[in-house]
This record gives sequence, C-alpha cells and structure tokens, in this order.
Amino acid sequence: MAVTDKETPPSPLGPEVESDVFDKVRETSVGRSIWRAPRRVTPRDRAASHWASFALHIYPVKMKRKEIAFRYSWYLGVISTVLLGSLVLSGLYLMFFYVPSPNQAYSNVQTLQTEVAFGQYVRNVHRWSAHLMVLAVVAHMTRVFYRGAYKAPREFNWVIGVVLLMLTLLMSFTGYLLPWDQLAYWAITVGTEMAAYVPFVGDSTREMMLGGPIVGASTLLRFYVLHVAVLPLMIVSILMIHLWRWRKDSMLEVERNEPDA
Repeated sequence: MAVTDKETPPSPLGPEVESDVFDKVRETSVGRSIWRAPRRVTPRDRAASHWASFALHIYPVKMKRKEIAFRYSWYLGVISTVLLGSLVLSGLYLMFFYVPSPNQAYSNVQTLQTEVAFGQYVRNVHRWSAHLMVLAVVAHMTRVFYRGAYKAPREFNWVIGVVLLMLTLLMSFTGYLLPWDQLAYWAITVGTEMAAYVPFVGDSTREMMLGGPIVGASTLLRFYVLHVAVLPLMIVSILMIHLWRWRKDSMLEVERNEPDA
C-alpha cells in the first residue's frame, strides 16, 4: 500500500528490530546504569518507570479527571509558593545593597529607594509579596480546615502546614526590624516584650531574640540571619515535604465512581 502524506513511513529496520536493539542496549552495564526501570510495555512496567523517575516519583501513577479541574480556591497553595519565589528573588537583589549594622541599615534603605536602579520597585515587590503571602497562607489553611482535609490519614500534613504558617509569620516579623526606623524599632520592642510573658521560658526567649537586654546591634544581626538564611531554608525544606505528602496522601480525593483521567 502506498504511503500517503498523513502516514508515518515505516522504519527501515522495522519496529521489532529497533525494539531488539534497544533492549540489548538496555541490558548492557551502561544501559542498566541509565535506565533503572523496564520498558513501558505493561501497566506494571509503566508504574515502575514512573516511580523510578526523579521528576515524577512524587506524583501518583493515576489521577482522577476531577482532581485537576479548576476550582476557585484551588490555587491558594500555588499562589503562596509563587509569592515565596518572589520574596526570594527580590530579597536576593536587596541583599546587595544592605548591611545589617545600626550605623548603616537605615541609610542603606534610603539609598536603595532613591539611588539604586529599580530599588524602590523591588523593595515594594518584596514588601507586598510578604503581606500577600501571609494572607494566601492563612486563606489556604482556612480552606483546608473548612473542607476537613486535616482529618485521617492527613493529620501529619496538616501539622506541617501549621508549621509553615508559623514560619511565614516569623519571616514577616524578622523582616520588620531590618529598615531600622522608629516604626520597626518599637514594633520589635513590643513584640519581644510580649514574648517575655510566656510562662517559664519567656525571659529566656526574649533574651535569645534580642541578643541582650535591649534592641541593639545583636538583635539586628540575629534577625537578619534568621530572615535571609535560616527561615527561608526551613520553609523550602518543609515545603518539599508538604508537597510530597500532599501527593502521597491523595489530598484531592473524589468519588470512586469518577472515571480515570
């Protein structure tokens, strides 16, 4: 039969010969080191290849069609993650022009806003991303609680989400002091004084946060390290676990009679 324009011409070696050659390559020591799973012939082979993939192993092998449909509140977690990325990128730019010293911090912020290219814009992006991330995370947690997604077997992932919420609030709190103006100074003073009223560990917690009896150079340095290094690394690490458990726990369950995608 003649080959039309819409048909794919057959391989000169034939599909069986190509398959045999590829299988022989896979059976070599080099091939086994590259392809750790069998060829995707049967559903079992496809599942094994799926779990062997670094990029796909966090996703389930099968998903319901309804699970990936649009919902008005479905993207609250995605919005929170995107805002986190915005904070990281804008924060990296701001770090080039900021020194965590009481003698330079305020003047650095003023220079950033008036003399650095796009400085005012990047700082506003960073500030508004922080505010919106807090709102998005709170809305995300509210939706999860309202839908009952914290119940068995997802309790552990709910706890991880609460931890992420606390870390998000701490990120905003530690960043509040960095401009080193009167508003930041007295806000941190009030916040640390409130921490002192925690039973048994209040005074120790306050002193650990301040690095001394009052808000000073040690406080600014500690808040800076927490804001740019410790808390972001903790959030990203725990977020990876959160997303992994979200997929593994099938947190988008639907009815059993729903057809497979």
